[in-house]
Amino acid sequence: MKVVSFILSALASLTAAQQATLCKDFEYYSSNGYELNNNIWGRSSATSGSQCTYVNSVSQTGAKWTSNWQWQGGPNNVKSYVYSGRQITKKPVSQYSNLETEAYWVYDTSNIRCNVAYDLFTSADVNHPTSSGDYELMVWLARYDVYPIGSSQGMVNVAGRQWELFYGLNGNMKVYSFVTPSGPVYNFKASMKDFFQYLANNKGFPITSQNLITYQFGTEAFTGGPAKFTVNQWSANAY
Repeated sequence: MKVVSFILSALASLTAAQQATLCKDFEYYSSNGYELNNNIWGRSSATSGSQCTYVNSVSQTGAKWTSNWQWQGGPNNVKSYVYSGRQITKKPVSQYSNLETEAYWVYDTSNIRCNVAYDLFTSADVNHPTSSGDYELMVWLARYDVYPIGSSQGMVNVAGRQWELFYGLNGNMKVYSFVTPSGPVYNFKASMKDFFQYLANNKGFPITSQNLITYQFGTEAFTGGPAKFTVNQWSANAY
């Protein structure tokens, strides 16, 4: 009985430790108001490579996951943006009192070209497809030999940190990227509302008419690896 109990306990622990494996291009998992997507949207620009994401746990307090990837070819093209996202009620950004979030992450190598970033889309149309928006807000917690869209607008202070702000266009979408200037931020806690408020106050972002349609955190992979991206904890709220 002790042996059987031990085996059952081990199997239960294994199940608890890994809730899902995502290896297909857009393989998806959701639970407790969170979602994860392997999101290999740029595979066609690679000469070779692969990526698998392992959902370790998802609860009401957040998501824990790991993604292993390696990509060759098309050095200036994004291969994937694997992410965890918060399922939200879409409404104007001004109507959220808080968009609080925490991220604790690590990469096991620096032999990579990628970022680690938040990605939030907004649109005047609340039913706009979530693959793009009128505006894109990115907050880069790390930059490994890649650069954001557009040109530098200078240094700014938001959410108690200094950032280099970039602005550019991705098609018709206006993209603002706040990039850490002094190395990776492995432990991050802030409200995304602070970044939107900065843009509203200083860059004319229409905060009362733009609806938040996505709230995501992950890594944009260009080339390199094998690499292991571990998210020890990610949580987000929108209220």
